[in-house]
Amino acid sequence: MSTHEQIPSFLAEMPERALASYLNPGILPKPLPSGVARVMPWHDELLPTALQEYVRDIAERTQCPPDFVGVALVVAVSTVVGRKFTIHPKQHDDWMVVPNQWGVIIGRPSAMKTPALKQAMLPLRNLESRERERYGQAQAEHKASSELLDMKRNAAKAKAKKLLGGGDEDAALAELNRLSSENQAPIQRRYIVNDSTVEKLGELLNENPNGLVLERDELGGWLATMQSEDGSVARAFYLECFDGNGSFTYDRIGRGTIFIESCCLSLIGGIQPSRIASLVNAAVSGELDDGLTQRLQLAVYPDDVREWRLVDRWPDTAAAERVEQLIDHLDRLPPEPRTALRFSPEAQGKFNVWYTGHMQQSRNEHLHPALQSHYLKMPKTIAGLALLFELIEGGREAVGPESTDRAIEWANYLMSHAQRLYGAAINAPLLGARLLLERQQKLPEPFTAREVRQKDWTGLGSQDAVNNALAVLAEHDFIVGYEVAGEKGGRPSTRYVWRKT
Repeated sequence: MSTHEQIPSFLAEMPERALASYLNPGILPKPLPSGVARVMPWHDELLPTALQEYVRDIAERTQCPPDFVGVALVVAVSTVVGRKFTIHPKQHDDWMVVPNQWGVIIGRPSAMKTPALKQAMLPLRNLESRERERYGQAQAEHKASSELLDMKRNAAKAKAKKLLGGGDEDAALAELNRLSSENQAPIQRRYIVNDSTVEKLGELLNENPNGLVLERDELGGWLATMQSEDGSVARAFYLECFDGNGSFTYDRIGRGTIFIESCCLSLIGGIQPSRIASLVNAAVSGELDDGLTQRLQLAVYPDDVREWRLVDRWPDTAAAERVEQLIDHLDRLPPEPRTALRFSPEAQGKFNVWYTGHMQQSRNEHLHPALQSHYLKMPKTIAGLALLFELIEGGREAVGPESTDRAIEWANYLMSHAQRLYGAAINAPLLGARLLLERQQKLPEPFTAREVRQKDWTGLGSQDAVNNALAVLAEHDFIVGYEVAGEKGGRPSTRYVWRKT
């Protein structure tokens, strides 16, 4: 150490071994790994041609990652398809997949998640607006016809009373029953639900058996509810809705018994990395391992868009009209009878090769159980995507090789994003160490784990998280720890100093 440098006062309290390590010029910090997995970038060919221009246009005008728009648009398409079409991924098996999709777009507050989501879901909102107008007209007609029906019923009652007075009870009963089922109240066709109790959502699903989409601009509130004790019943209901072909029964005082025959729900929303971290951490630790996180199959966590440029032009109306017409066409397809498709022979071979390799890879003992569970749910997603892409391209008989290839490419893309999502929890000690390294100037010298904890930095909200991050820094020779006897015979404390580089 140069004589011109000030000698740190803490050297006097360091034990000999720690002091020797601190002063040893031959020990240099080893670089920390990034701890953040690389993800596959978005490319246009992930979507059928009819959707590509629309995604490019929105992403350019809003300066957001195209991943956000693409995923939300796929969820919108899956909503209008709902349960009209299903796919049997095997040729001789009754395994059936409903193509509803669960997506989440993950990015910082400045990542333009909200504009991307609004634009991508606009065709679905237009359908909702159209149906709202129709419902208003139907209500007006129902009100007028109800008044006329009341007059008919009064007349029927008078006639029944006369028949009963004449001793013809059967005729009187027939007269009353004749009008009992007339003039049913109109039901509004719904597509989007933003905020609903599970009981009300169940009623809406009974009225819209083809399915709905839960859209939340900020998905964090919904996920927080699902993690709470009060949300446990709702959580069970939503887990059932993921498959798209289940049923559910509520028994409630006041509401009575509600049987939901068709639990088909798609899901899309945006969330910040810090907000989804608690859910992923719970899945990784096993605290909440019922598979809710793993059902967020279309979870995308792209790199931030660092470059920005001013884009001031009119939207691509031709691209928007193509998407509007496509979604409207799929929406108008009759819900009954439901059509079950299978892969064509060539497509079946492609799917089988991917499916076999994927399942073998997913059972690798070196894969973290939480990520393994996520991968094991992916075949439903990929089969559903293949079906959606085939329907978008106009196919109605069998899912062909082109749509299957595109869906398999989504598997590679989604797996890379899942690795980033779960890696943030699996590699939490490493990420915490990197954060401490970046903010070392904000800590005293020497410092204690307790002083770090008091900063309440993201990812370092518990003493265990702090201790694990400090252990990584010590392992990579960034810090030297040493014990100091406690005052008045108290417990010794560990202090840390940054190694000079």
